[in-house]
Amino acid sequence: MKISRKLKRKWRKLIRKYVKRPIKRKIGDYGKEHPGFRKVWRRTLYLKRRLYYWWRSHKVVPDEKTIVFNSFNGKTYGCSPKAVYEYMISHEEFDDWTFIWAFKNAKKHKFLEKNPNTKVIRQTARIYERKLAKAKYWITNYRMTDHVWPKPEQVYVQCWHGTPLKRLGYDLQTSENAIDSIEDIRRKYDTDAKKFSYILSPSRFASEKFISAWNLKENKMEDKVMEVGYPRNDFLLNHKPEDILAIKERLGIPEGKKVILYAPTWRDNQHQSGVGFTYDLNLDFEKLRQNLGEEYVIVFRVHYLVASKFSFEDFEGFIYNASNYDDINHLYLIADLLITDYSSVFFDYGILKKPILFYMYDLEDYKDSIRGFYFGIDKLPGRIITEEAELPEAIRDSIEHFEYDEKYAEFNRMFSHLEDGQAAARFVARVFPEISVTSTARERDLFEWYETPEEEEELDEDMLEGEGESGNDVGSEAEDAKECGKISGGKE
Repeated sequence: MKISRKLKRKWRKLIRKYVKRPIKRKIGDYGKEHPGFRKVWRRTLYLKRRLYYWWRSHKVVPDEKTIVFNSFNGKTYGCSPKAVYEYMISHEEFDDWTFIWAFKNAKKHKFLEKNPNTKVIRQTARIYERKLAKAKYWITNYRMTDHVWPKPEQVYVQCWHGTPLKRLGYDLQTSENAIDSIEDIRRKYDTDAKKFSYILSPSRFASEKFISAWNLKENKMEDKVMEVGYPRNDFLLNHKPEDILAIKERLGIPEGKKVILYAPTWRDNQHQSGVGFTYDLNLDFEKLRQNLGEEYVIVFRVHYLVASKFSFEDFEGFIYNASNYDDINHLYLIADLLITDYSSVFFDYGILKKPILFYMYDLEDYKDSIRGFYFGIDKLPGRIITEEAELPEAIRDSIEHFEYDEKYAEFNRMFSHLEDGQAAARFVARVFPEISVTSTARERDLFEWYETPEEEEELDEDMLEGEGESGNDVGSEAEDAKECGKISGGKE
């Protein structure tokens, strides 16, 4: 029986590699040049998948005490879904609930099943969609794919994944997105708004932008905004000193070195068919090592929509590639300095009141030609660098002469005023009002459940498709790129 199953699996892999993928690539290339064909192709795929989901779900009665969690479309165990899950399993009021986590690489996350109430599944359409149909609650930080719709009695919580710096959805004034037009993007935001019961917001500022981006006011859905803070940030305020040492040890970072976290975002207009979204770093790591290698190490975190793979074997001991590390909050804790550009990671990192440096080599092009920003860069709580040559001096100056000034404090008051370490508790009270949590939370070590990560599984082509955004704020506009333009799954 096992031999037969293995043979079938190998046969499917060969079909995918030599038949399905070449055909999809050709369809994608043709669709990019022929918008009319792309529209018909997408519609055909939607109808096919919608029919499949209806067939899998129409007779299923959702279980009142089952929750499906998903983070970044199955790529990571992190963000607010993780924080809500860990809050719930730490309280006895939820001991008889069932928690299901869906991952692209299920083997890597099997450690979660050490909790007897947790089931880890591989995110294929057949498995994942059946679990969605069975669960009353869906908690995810990424938009559900278009063809999956909750029943009236189901609760879909859209946690999103960051305070937006860049414009989203209906707020886009222009777009050079390589795949989707503004009309395509708006349609997807409209679809998402019709599905979710709540959209999580960390602040008044974010609530205002989510309402406009998802067109909630026009559709009389403003009450769907749940402004309680981001549960994922509770850890930044509630962590223990030994957690920092444990994270550094897990990453292999030596004692006595200052840590620079480099976390750039992706570029909307850098897409290559058959490769996905690419990103030119505009950064010479060899020069940085010559200038900083004695005192500093760099923890590199590339945005997960970026499909290109960066190789840093030549920089062993200086650069640590943390692109596959699940929880970016761990990286915030160990960093002495954050370097970013247009990624929304700096909103959360700012809660720690540590220095931030903005390396925006393409500032004018990005600001004026791609999406634009929701507010002026004069509000950013750190120095802005546009020339690579300035980086070494700016890094040293930012760390050695850092001061948490009034500008930085005002930034936190505007964007993080709800972050008090209790956001998960408020989230649970709002989504599960019938449950009164009065028990004391069970304590555990940071890596109590974790195991050595396994190699990435080869993903089936019939997996649920659609890519989305770490603490970084791309919306749903890339989903159909994999269907008609072929995004390779990048990293967070």
